[in-house]
Amino acid sequence: MTIKIEVIAAPGCRKCASAQGELRAIAASVLGEDRLVWREVSVLEELDYAVSLGVLSMPAIAVNGELRFSSLPTPEQFRTMLTTLASC
Repeated sequence: MTIKIEVIAAPGCRKCASAQGELRAIAASVLGEDRLVWREVSVLEELDYAVSLGVLSMPAIAVNGELRFSSLPTPEQFRTMLTTLASC
């Protein structure tokens, strides 16, 4: 089963950009590249989609189309969530 992770962020946001690399590396290590679909979503280009997920602040993270983090999680929080998904 593949797991789709979407990071919804604003272009030019340094906080968002710096976190994405670390979070992607965590996702790849927990899930494996073969189970991971990673997508970076620009809120400016896909505002309607972000609103439909319930995004109120950025960066936000959706997993399989469901908003899981409405703000930037710590690496530990992100890893814990992925580990739980991977065991299902």
